[in-house]
Amino acid sequence: MPNVALRSETDWDGWRQATRALVLAGVPPSEVTWSIGGPPTELPTGTGSFTVSRALVSLASLAIQARDQDRFGLLYGLVWRANAGDNPLVADDDPDMSLARRLAFAVRAEAHRMRTHMRFLSAEDRLLGWYAPVHFVLDANAQLLAKRFPTAVFSVITPDGSAHWTGGVLRFGGGLRQPEDDDTFLAWWNAHGCAVLDDTIVGTSVPEAENLDEAPRPLDRPPIGPVVLALETDPGLRRTMREAVTCRRCALHAPATQTVFGEGPAGAAAMFIGEQPGDQEDIIGRPFVGPAGQLLDRAMEEVGIDRRTIYITNAVKHFKFTPRGRRRIHQPPTAEEIQICRFWLDVERVRLRPRLLVLMGASGARAVLGRPVAVTRERGRPFRLEDGQLAFITVHPSYLLRIPDEAGKAREYQAFVRDLTAVRDLMEGG
Repeated sequence: MPNVALRSETDWDGWRQATRALVLAGVPPSEVTWSIGGPPTELPTGTGSFTVSRALVSLASLAIQARDQDRFGLLYGLVWRANAGDNPLVADDDPDMSLARRLAFAVRAEAHRMRTHMRFLSAEDRLLGWYAPVHFVLDANAQLLAKRFPTAVFSVITPDGSAHWTGGVLRFGGGLRQPEDDDTFLAWWNAHGCAVLDDTIVGTSVPEAENLDEAPRPLDRPPIGPVVLALETDPGLRRTMREAVTCRRCALHAPATQTVFGEGPAGAAAMFIGEQPGDQEDIIGRPFVGPAGQLLDRAMEEVGIDRRTIYITNAVKHFKFTPRGRRRIHQPPTAEEIQICRFWLDVERVRLRPRLLVLMGASGARAVLGRPVAVTRERGRPFRLEDGQLAFITVHPSYLLRIPDEAGKAREYQAFVRDLTAVRDLMEGG
């Protein structure tokens, strides 16, 4: 049974070379194992040639960056089938192709999230960023940053590795486990940066990250918090999150990919409550990482709310949707589904006891207030709940995405920013 030892988690060229050799030698997927590191693999030799569609190559170049130990074999199996005349791209219900598409989509989402969320500190001779990506997107994003900012000098550090650009060539080296704070991060770099730079190699074979929705964050844009760090979470909520993974309280769990629980630090002064996870959240497993979440992040940054300091969750913890071809169209949860899922929201509220609840949209407000809410009439005014918590109603950021005309969208965005400014003042008011 051939074992293919790739150079790294993102050894795209190595995987392609091995795949071509194995297919031409007639080695079926069941007889191949894949690993990272070790001595170079002696590949079998075969005769002939074959081609793979551009669509499958593009899909594989993204999915190979997923943090999934079986992805190399999965993608080899798809290429093997395509060469045998079984085109998995045309089957909407093919399980292997569905998994590969989910991995590729998750990588695209995480690549965008890294570009829009990573903050940079000013070190002595460079801009210094730290980020813990869910998937192996450092190589692709570093290429894009170097292309967009060719005169900048920067280093991006992750737990998996680091990328360094000085205006000439990209170099890659070792990583760093999560630093405690910005000062610790800078101190580590000042002490070990030279050694890190001395122990780097040139180049990467992963294709450059796509420019999905917007250009990467400008490197000179003033950040709120230079390093994206996960603050200490509540131990009780971590246990509850594990319990919620197997939630079967309503039928929404069946078609959804996973339970999407809330996230944030134990001492959060404010809890933001939305409606339900969307398509990207369902795949990645984190709340507010899709388009609505990115808009919320932008508005938060504009008013000075650091997302690392708030807890953010949803009234319903599973994605409700209607399939339409290869797309999954969002469907709003019913009052009954909101009520059933309130069990988990109540646990979050009891464990954290935040001073302020920010109710985003009709579903988020209904989950807390237990009644229909006219958001446009009730938004923007803080009020007390029966248990003494302060509450504040505003629109859900997805509402802004649905406004068709640009003037109206800009007007409503500014209204949303005004609401978040009031939220910030309430958070700072103690």
